[in-house]
Amino acid sequence: MTDVALGGLQQLAGALRVTPGAPPPLGLQSSRQDWASRMGHGVPAARLPGLMASLFNLCGHAHHLCSQIAIDAAVPGLLPPPEAVAERLRRETAMEHVRRIGLDWPLLLAPALATQATTDLRTCPLPRQDATDPWPALRDWLQHALLHRPVADWLAAWRAGGTDWLDTWAQRHEHWLPQALRHARPADTGPALQPDNALRPHADPISLRMLGATLAHRPAFALRPLWHGACAHTGPWSRIGQAREDLPLTPWGLLGARLAELARLALDGGDTCLSHGAVATGPNRGLAWVEMARGLLVHQVEVDPASHRVLACRVVAPTEWNFHPQGEVAQRLARLDPAQPEATLARSVNLLVAAFDPCVPFTIERRAAPRAQAQEVGHA
Repeated sequence: MTDVALGGLQQLAGALRVTPGAPPPLGLQSSRQDWASRMGHGVPAARLPGLMASLFNLCGHAHHLCSQIAIDAAVPGLLPPPEAVAERLRRETAMEHVRRIGLDWPLLLAPALATQATTDLRTCPLPRQDATDPWPALRDWLQHALLHRPVADWLAAWRAGGTDWLDTWAQRHEHWLPQALRHARPADTGPALQPDNALRPHADPISLRMLGATLAHRPAFALRPLWHGACAHTGPWSRIGQAREDLPLTPWGLLGARLAELARLALDGGDTCLSHGAVATGPNRGLAWVEMARGLLVHQVEVDPASHRVLACRVVAPTEWNFHPQGEVAQRLARLDPAQPEATLARSVNLLVAAFDPCVPFTIERRAAPRAQAQEVGHA
């Protein structure tokens, strides 16, 4: 059995159990619970953003911001509006990409390289909160620590050549990141993602209001979301506020998409990369969204205008879309051959986890006997 700890409040955050080769929904089971609705109900609205940041501490900045925007849409003027939203989202999303690339990717893809990655991560200038313009320093760091060429040049080459170019780039360099990508490439099996299944309900107000109505009337939706009756995937490859690249992306290619977004965020104009906003979806009810590192995050909040307390709080995080028991990762897990050696299976699963990036720990288990599988259906 393989464990990857993402740290902090594991029991509260929940975990994923992965069974390669098992058909959906048996191959991917989650112990995540809808703590947002349980713990958010009845609290003063002013406390809700901080509470959401604590509950979802790995992506706390995005949850705090999304909660603030949702409250403002529900009862305008109730709280001071958040300032510099685009720049805050840009900075925190870039930092989250750096953390996942520097901390998770080496452990998942090539553990022997983790020490080198940590050494480079310590020199990243982005965590310095006193820097009013950290982007020139970040571009310099990316060029020398990760990309080994100017950031704009790397991004242009990715846009022109996609995964073929990424493979060529990885073969040409011996630093830890190219090595990790080379090590992961043989595990890249299965078809490219279907662009039509990319999650983009925030592309028009009608879709957002439909999403809001679903969240209000179907509480279970938050943990098992579907869009137009089907599973959807979300991540840097599904943004709406930038030119579509339309590159055919397998899981290994999604790693390139994450690197490419980090490059875009570091360049001039990076504050326009990520969409955010809110709509009123009912009386004293507001729905907000932000495009954050893992994908599309949605909060819906209903507030009592007299007491200023929260009547309802619903959160749909990217993990629930990508790791839906019938979703994209679950379908790819079902295609894996459980008879493969344990190390080979682990490499394939670890690539999926690095590519789709859950915010919880996971375990890998061998496929159970048919009787044991049937006993687990109730937990799917």
